[in-house]
Amino acid sequence: MPYVTVGQENSATIDIYYEDLGAGRPIVLIHGFPLNGHSWEKQVLVLLNAGYRVITYDRRGFGASSQPSLGYDYDTFAADLNALMTKLDLHDAVLVGFSMGTGEVTRYLGNYGSKRVQKAVLMAPVPPFLLKTADNPEGVDQSVFDGIMKAIVKDRPAYFSEFFREFFNVDVLLGECISNYAIQACWNVAAGASAKGTLDCVPSWLTDFRDDLPRIDVPTLIIHGDADRILPLESTAARLPKLIKNSQLEIIPGGPHAINWTHADQVNPMLLDFLQQK
Repeated sequence: MPYVTVGQENSATIDIYYEDLGAGRPIVLIHGFPLNGHSWEKQVLVLLNAGYRVITYDRRGFGASSQPSLGYDYDTFAADLNALMTKLDLHDAVLVGFSMGTGEVTRYLGNYGSKRVQKAVLMAPVPPFLLKTADNPEGVDQSVFDGIMKAIVKDRPAYFSEFFREFFNVDVLLGECISNYAIQACWNVAAGASAKGTLDCVPSWLTDFRDDLPRIDVPTLIIHGDADRILPLESTAARLPKLIKNSQLEIIPGGPHAINWTHADQVNPMLLDFLQQK
């Protein structure tokens, strides 16, 4: 199993697990909370068949990566991504982030620039700034995130059960776009993640990306479902076209948060079309 070492905590190295498949232009897929690289299953197969090199990795604390007690902030997440990009010596890459993974894409381009990157995709994005403040009235109240952290501390497995109901809009889409088996598979991955990392990721969602967004100088595709209950469209993706030069927003009607799974038949053609654009 391939890893890139990104740090050290006491006697143990901090290692990021990745998979590097196929050949062609490299597409780096960055997963959402609280999953791992395998959550891109419906995109990996399509991209490989289209002739791309597909790279997935597990965020620190999740999947097969190390589960340290530190580093659950976007500067560190972006540094982890940079270590992977450097190890694989990627150039002309496309960074594709889903949900929490859109923060890595945004902060990476803000901190490291686009020397290695040709395009970017933000799917169900966290940016620009999720927290409601005096200068960010479109954000979400702090009390919501306080409640999430309280629920995680009280009963993390129970929290995940409720989270995935809203993640997939189960009351509407169960049986048609999502199965109980797929939901259970996601729960299993989440339950195996770092308890400390799971909790520490919540404050990271409140990162202010507004200074990073003007630094994105590559063509950027934004995809969001208009029925997203995790990251509301109006607080997130709907604001981005004015903040990112050379960007386009595509909205999936009826799409929940997990559009890369439930609406892959719509997302994948959008992604392939964007990749093929000059």
